[in-house]
Amino acid sequence: MYKTLAALSISSALALSGASFAVDYSDDIRKNDYKWFTFNLMQSINNRIPFGFQDDTYFEMEFGGRSGWLDLYGYLDVFDVLNSSNSDRNKPEGSNDFADNFFFKFAPRASLDALTGKDLSFGPVQELYISTVTNVGDNALFEHYIGIGSDVEVPWFGKVGLNTYARYVRENFGADNESEWDGYMISTNWFKPWYTLSSGDFITYQGYLDYKFGASKISDDVNRTTTAVEWFNGIYYHTPQWAFGYGAKYYHNMALFKDGGFAGDTTGWGHYFSINYKF
Repeated sequence: MYKTLAALSISSALALSGASFAVDYSDDIRKNDYKWFTFNLMQSINNRIPFGFQDDTYFEMEFGGRSGWLDLYGYLDVFDVLNSSNSDRNKPEGSNDFADNFFFKFAPRASLDALTGKDLSFGPVQELYISTVTNVGDNALFEHYIGIGSDVEVPWFGKVGLNTYARYVRENFGADNESEWDGYMISTNWFKPWYTLSSGDFITYQGYLDYKFGASKISDDVNRTTTAVEWFNGIYYHTPQWAFGYGAKYYHNMALFKDGGFAGDTTGWGHYFSINYKF
């Protein structure tokens, strides 16, 4: 299933034909600047995080925007924000168990169109980028991705981000691929307003698909895999100040841990509920 999902996402973006929807920065690279910032209270259920960290109420600070040649997205998750005994990430008093307290994703992209002052669009591809992602957890996770990104015009969806990366593993809980280039990732993301009320409030279908593959340096580990997928499908109700959402997320071998191995249940559907306050 994960191969089918990735193939459909990529082919729908690249197999389009017709006029280019270019973004022209020759007159002013700052003309499309914007920014956004939200505080989110999240509830996860069966989210297939390795080692049983599936149900939790956590706080998320999410941000993004554009400033000249720099396109940016990121978030910081702080887990077990309510210090609840019902959370899988709660540490009972006197326990020697450990769990991550936070996870941080930072994903800047440098626009090649804006940096060169040239229109690099072709077909449905609006804009090209040097794309990066850094993921950090507070218990020995630190990884970097770098590659080529794009904004692609897709029927009905509108503008969709499509990025292809190589992966460098700085820290990975002591795995054999630490301090190595190991694997690749193809990612897409979208934000589609599909119904607007007379009040101006609107409903969106928003989400992303991350497909990791080619992690050959851990292929000999019976508890690891060379491929993984995360596919998030969210329906959100937006007001000017708030957003309320539900997301269904499909996992396959989450974080390259084999389903049913020592990391537990890493394949299947998870569920997310959120209340977001917009700044």
